[in-house]
Amino acid sequence: MSPLVVPPKRRYLVQFDPKRVPHLFTDVLIVGAGITGIRAALAVDPRLNVVLATKDRLKESNSVYAQGGIAGVFDPVDAFANHVADTVAAGKGLCDRAIVETVVREAPARIGELITMGALFDQTDGEIALTQEGGHSHRRVAHALGDATGKEIMRALIERARSAPQVDIWENTFTIDLLTYEGQCRGALVWNASHGKTFVWAKQTILATGGAGRLYRETTNPEIATADGHAMAFRAGCELRDMEFMQFHPTVLYIAGSSRHLISEAARGEGGLLRDCTGHRFMPDYDPAAELAPRDIVSRSITRQMEKTRHHCVYLDLTHLPKSLVMERFPHIRQVCAQFGLDLMRDLIPVRPGAHYMIGGVTVDNEARTTLPRLWAAGEVTSSGLHGANRLASNSLLEGLVFGLRAGRNASAAACGEADQFMALPLSPDDEAVIPSEAAFAEGGEPPESATLQLDDLLNSLNSEMWRKVGIERNAIDLESARQQVEFWDRYVGPHEFAMTKGWEMQNLLLVARLMIEAAIARKESRGTHARTDFPQTDPEQAEHIYLAANP
Repeated sequence: MSPLVVPPKRRYLVQFDPKRVPHLFTDVLIVGAGITGIRAALAVDPRLNVVLATKDRLKESNSVYAQGGIAGVFDPVDAFANHVADTVAAGKGLCDRAIVETVVREAPARIGELITMGALFDQTDGEIALTQEGGHSHRRVAHALGDATGKEIMRALIERARSAPQVDIWENTFTIDLLTYEGQCRGALVWNASHGKTFVWAKQTILATGGAGRLYRETTNPEIATADGHAMAFRAGCELRDMEFMQFHPTVLYIAGSSRHLISEAARGEGGLLRDCTGHRFMPDYDPAAELAPRDIVSRSITRQMEKTRHHCVYLDLTHLPKSLVMERFPHIRQVCAQFGLDLMRDLIPVRPGAHYMIGGVTVDNEARTTLPRLWAAGEVTSSGLHGANRLASNSLLEGLVFGLRAGRNASAAACGEADQFMALPLSPDDEAVIPSEAAFAEGGEPPESATLQLDDLLNSLNSEMWRKVGIERNAIDLESARQQVEFWDRYVGPHEFAMTKGWEMQNLLLVARLMIEAAIARKESRGTHARTDFPQTDPEQAEHIYLAANP
């Protein structure tokens, strides 16, 4: 189908003069340092130079906060065909089966590589300990430190990356925009507080920036998940798809006034039950798989039960489980709950859904290649075909490993085949392919002052608007209202030229919110994580992707 065309407010977020900005040249630039970015860096030929840029500290990424685990077929009673079937079933008709087959079959090898790198997975009788999560037909989720899998995996990967001499790690470095020249990606414009702006020219660039969870009031994501990669790729001319699909995790600790904390899917996989405020176990009323139904079903069921009981949350019950199991499997969750005076073995845990994982993103093929030459992408910033309309639990870290490895290898091979001369680009202040014009900032004039904008207030308003109108359940009236409101905000925020991370993040969030709303309006059916109350049925005729593109 023809892509939806959404014009960004401008090509670049800031003006720049190449005669006044420092230049750095590298073979491979990687933007983002979660599991995907670091795995990509480690796959690059050690003879090449790699710049790995991350907007925060190296230890701050969505990957670090992953609790449940990473899926792979290790149990003799399981089979690749089962994992494939579970993934495709969760994806509700939009998975690319060939991609699913590839990722599933690589899973044991990729997890094995992590062990070789020093990641310590939990074991039972000398074998990798496995648990079961929603949507899985077998126990196939490997975990570490009980419920801190991401933390342990990232510890091992970060140690390996820091010891790799060819990898130059730039922490606290914000990537403002991808640089393009003659229709190809040539690197990126980055900024940090110490050095200001820097052109990083690269033979090949890899985007691994993660998700967009900070669009929503209720979210499991850290503050860094502001859709920067989605936005910069779109402005650079990349095709995006499936932006209507945001996955909401069913169980997020809900304590009024506190930050939200993920309660791992494994808590239900080990036998945890969901009860409403009356004590009724309600999930069997909605789905035969009860608490082990896929995330989209459990999230909608919780939302409807909250409406039915007119209560602000539901409750996760682990009190019937053996104390030894709870102690061993959920040390992090126990510690978090204890801060609020809650005991997993005695108390019911208040939970409700929250935005968790961005399924839509930059379109990539099976080699992690985007539609923009010289740009590769992997992980949550992409739409690879693995997740379809709803991601199966614990397939995200797996995707990051498989596609991070492919992106690194392929970018490396391409960079090895290029001479260094290509990086001597004919830059001049008059070159509109590189230098943004005044018209890109405001019609007929300079960018307006940004000091009058109250960005924190605007972010809170955007979060509430997205949660209420582009959340777990949607309808045409709400979506159109959200479209008008977000476009209004974008009309006066978009033309501003900021000199700080918070401003650029706000512009990125507004752009990606517009893309999500346009895609949600276009999909007039309910499928996976996209539930329309005015189109409650799944339409077989709409089992296709929705593509988005910027004005050429």
